[in-house]
Amino acid sequence: MSVEEEVPLYDALSDDYDRFVNWENRLAYEMPFIERTLCEVDARRVLDAACGTGMHAIELARRGYKVVGADLSAPMIERAKENAAAAGVEAHFVVAGFGELVEKLALSEVEGVSGQFDAVLCLGNSLPHALGAEDLGDALADFAAVLRPGGLLLIQNRNFDAVLARRERFMGPEFHREGDREWLFVRFYDFNLDGTITFNMVVLRRHADGKWSQQVETTELRPLIYSELIASLTAAGFTDIVCYGDIQGAPFDPESSGNLITVAKKFSTKEFC
Repeated sequence: MSVEEEVPLYDALSDDYDRFVNWENRLAYEMPFIERTLCEVDARRVLDAACGTGMHAIELARRGYKVVGADLSAPMIERAKENAAAAGVEAHFVVAGFGELVEKLALSEVEGVSGQFDAVLCLGNSLPHALGAEDLGDALADFAAVLRPGGLLLIQNRNFDAVLARRERFMGPEFHREGDREWLFVRFYDFNLDGTITFNMVVLRRHADGKWSQQVETTELRPLIYSELIASLTAAGFTDIVCYGDIQGAPFDPESSGNLITVAKKFSTKEFC
């Protein structure tokens, strides 16, 4: 996909995405586990794939990591650059989707973007945007290619085993207020006959004059269940695969966990020396 092509939902919501997410609370909740995981491989150089508006990358840069963020949505990357500048941290951002990280990072003229990383993060239920088994394989091979031997991959997905079993359509609404303006974000799934899921985001905005407007955006997902993810990671050359039920390290239960958090390492011949 070319950088000029629109990315459904994410291009349209790049201005409001940081209103949808309470980043102060989310980072406080997630960063302890992320940093513990990075410490397992003494990671200092990190790639945040599907970085969105860059908030995880920026927080890691604030904590001293060398960070590159990549996302397929050009408006999201522009927002990430603005966020990094506002935070006063050095983090680099590149427009690149799954399966093209090696190519796009190598073509970047920014020093410090290309080369291998100690860790790759793929957070925020991003990997299910790979809509076919081949796309998933390409994405994981791409992750492996940008990792050093023994490097770490951390994936945060919804637990689609439970979502599919229960046909869970709706997620909790999110609310944001700025002065006399308000935003309400409503999210729900449509389950399609071909096995994919349509993710819907409804944004209701109350403007300063009291009037409301609405916006509806959608994107397609392929629900990635536990067994397929483990098999695909193994086929892509990952080992030491461990799964958790949330991003604080709770055990994974396919019937009840809200998330499927997966940590894996790139195969290294040193393990057999």
